[in-house]
Amino acid sequence: MKIKWIGHSCFLIEDDGVRIITDPYNEQIPYRPPDYLADIVTVSHEHFDHNAVDRVKGNPEVIRGVGKHTAHGITFTGIKSYHDEENGKKRGENTIFKFTVAGITLAHFGDLGQRLTADQAAALTDVEVAFIPVGGFFTIGPDEAVEIANRFSNLKVLFPMHYKTDILGDDFPIAPVANFLRRMHNVKKIGGSEVTLTRANLPTTQEVWILDYA
Repeated sequence: MKIKWIGHSCFLIEDDGVRIITDPYNEQIPYRPPDYLADIVTVSHEHFDHNAVDRVKGNPEVIRGVGKHTAHGITFTGIKSYHDEENGKKRGENTIFKFTVAGITLAHFGDLGQRLTADQAAALTDVEVAFIPVGGFFTIGPDEAVEIANRFSNLKVLFPMHYKTDILGDDFPIAPVANFLRRMHNVKKIGGSEVTLTRANLPTTQEVWILDYA
């Protein structure tokens, strides 16, 4: 499968002719528009920087909420979580989506803002590739992201997301990825916005892969 980081928490995942976009953002987020053609869009929660489905081209099926959803032969399991550490009182609910593409199990954590519960972790034990927010303030930060990385023995590739880059203004209060990377081992800078991931090139030990935004 091909994985492209468009920006923020938005990725384009493509395999066997099916194109998935995660958490597209609106015009207030200054990365390039997430206006790629897609078959499926996942929305982790209803904030402007994650639910701009109208910017995605084509007529994609939109996946929202807890439970099992099937689109284009792919089953998405929505796992209930919270956007903050107070059971959603500050920022509401968030959905973690787990799904399998090219025989590899992925999880997009959306704007997770809490430490994982035992039940949430149990639902994610088979995840091999994870997209995890690391910037803090609105979401979990570096320390909580490291906890997730250390919690799952099957997790082989971790893509950090939702962190400060040069394109975001000074008033956007999230931290850069360096705060997370200094706590991690086996960091691999891809040197572009896109990478091809297969069962054959899946690392045997956990690695952090850093993509450039598109």
